[in-house]
Amino acid sequence: MEPVANEDRIVVNHQTEPFDASLVADGGAILQLDQSEELGVGFHLYRMEPGSSTRPHRHTCDEQFLVIEGDLTDHDGFEYRTGDLVLLKSGTIHNSSTRDGCLLAVFIATPEENLDES
Repeated sequence: MEPVANEDRIVVNHQTEPFDASLVADGGAILQLDQSEELGVGFHLYRMEPGSSTRPHRHTCDEQFLVIEGDLTDHDGFEYRTGDLVLLKSGTIHNSSTRDGCLLAVFIATPEENLDES
């Protein structure tokens, strides 16, 4: 087997690599290596700052995420903890908030539908 070519491997460290906050409101930012996908689609890391929350949205496909660190609470009071692996089914409507901040590893195949009326 041949070694992987340098141009075929991208490696960054989430502790030192800057996250992109350009398309995320309310204290969130994304680190995504696959530039062939829209920001926030496919596999990415999602960081939420303490006290922040996501906009209300509907999932257009199943969303899967792993809580790497921190706390996350959905609008209905359900609390996710560090280490929780979560699947929210297509069509799910929710928004989430964090008291102390969190880091999530997320996979979502299609963009979510923003339900925020502002």
